[in-house]
Amino acid sequence: MSYSEKMGEKLNDLLKKNYDAEAGYKNAAEKVANTSLKNYLQSRAQDRYDFGHELKTELKTFGQDPEKGTSLAGDAHRLWMDLKTTLSSDKDEAVLEETIRGENAALEEYEDILNDSTLPASTKAIISKQRNSLKSALEDAKELEVLA
Repeated sequence: MSYSEKMGEKLNDLLKKNYDAEAGYKNAAEKVANTSLKNYLQSRAQDRYDFGHELKTELKTFGQDPEKGTSLAGDAHRLWMDLKTTLSSDKDEAVLEETIRGENAALEEYEDILNDSTLPASTKAIISKQRNSLKSALEDAKELEVLA
């Protein structure tokens, strides 16, 4: 069995966005002063690294060629975040706000994929697990926001 062309594209797009998120979290962790936030960002970078490997393996299982590396849009976004944190009076707050915005956007993409009835059970299990991890991480980010 293989994915439809559309599903293969969606999953490869999700894979690239996980690469982008991993790089973004690593970059953000270098910019913040708050130890709890730094640890959170490093943990999220590791999660996204793990998500990427799970997705690559699953794509290969279904005959797809996984994407490699970050996207141009992700690279541009990291440059924007560098500028934003440079200009912000509270770098930690700016990073946390962007983290919450990004996690919400990621959740929408995961939900979109999960709503596809052609998604194989093994892929659905991986996407569901990753989506649940994103939800948990979003709650953690909101708790950090309250503490900040």
